[in-house]
Amino acid sequence: MKIKELREQSNEELATRRRELKEEMLNLRVQQESGQLENPSRIRHARREVAKIETLLSTRRNEAVTAS
Repeated sequence: MKIKELREQSNEELATRRRELKEEMLNLRVQQESGQLENPSRIRHARREVAKIETLLSTRRNEAVTAS
């Protein structure tokens, strides 16, 4: 997902997406260790998307604190 699409989502949607990606990353790592992973770059993409989501969530938390 692009950052623009992620910014349009609510915090709950982002948290749900992050949870799904972390589960997917676990499954991908298991596949990689067993030699069944067909697309190794998927791990990298998932990790980067998680980082984008976590950055957005922390930025929103900081903005909420400073606005209070």
